[in-house]
Amino acid sequence: MPYKVPQAQKMNLSERLYFAEAIRGVGVLAKHFFQNIFGKRDPNTDILERRGLARISTVQYPEEKIPYPRGYRGVHRLVPREDGSPRCVACYMCATVCPAQCIYIEAGETERESPNSGDAVIEKFPTKFVIDELRCVVCGFCVEACPKDAIRMDTAEHAPPYEERPSFNWPIPKLLRGPAVSHPSDPWEKRESSSAPPEQHKEAHTGVSTTPHDS
Repeated sequence: MPYKVPQAQKMNLSERLYFAEAIRGVGVLAKHFFQNIFGKRDPNTDILERRGLARISTVQYPEEKIPYPRGYRGVHRLVPREDGSPRCVACYMCATVCPAQCIYIEAGETERESPNSGDAVIEKFPTKFVIDELRCVVCGFCVEACPKDAIRMDTAEHAPPYEERPSFNWPIPKLLRGPAVSHPSDPWEKRESSSAPPEQHKEAHTGVSTTPHDS
């Protein structure tokens, strides 16, 4: 059977003037207005689970903050060694793999006390390490590419707002934080005078942590 287009219902005079509908709409608006002004608001971060008279669904940041999920990639941090220096050996792997080119590194060479000294096992170290947090795309490639577990994105924090563009360029003093980390395979933990370990230790790469570290 052919489809029949339903005929439009004829509106009466009151409906054609729209006075009644306009008054009804103002009444609904006034009802929600006074409920949101004088009604108690549920601060539950899950908007769908909120109860109470007020129906404001917008999160009132910064008074209300939605917790980040586990595994959230926060802003970067440089991991310190036991002596407080960064674990970074200025290999440029993080800067090379970064698709946004937001990491800038300048390397310096470690000065040895003598040509035959075995103490200076770190040949290079970063004299300048800057990350443009505004340009970062939060991909985590730098964390995966680092061979020494020197950079992590486990802070569970997002980049704070600034009024000036250069404030988003974070240098070493701002990036270096968190607990010190050491691995048995670290070259600065091995000396020529020490005996060889019974078995070869293979360092497992540390990825993005699912638990926020203390900052």
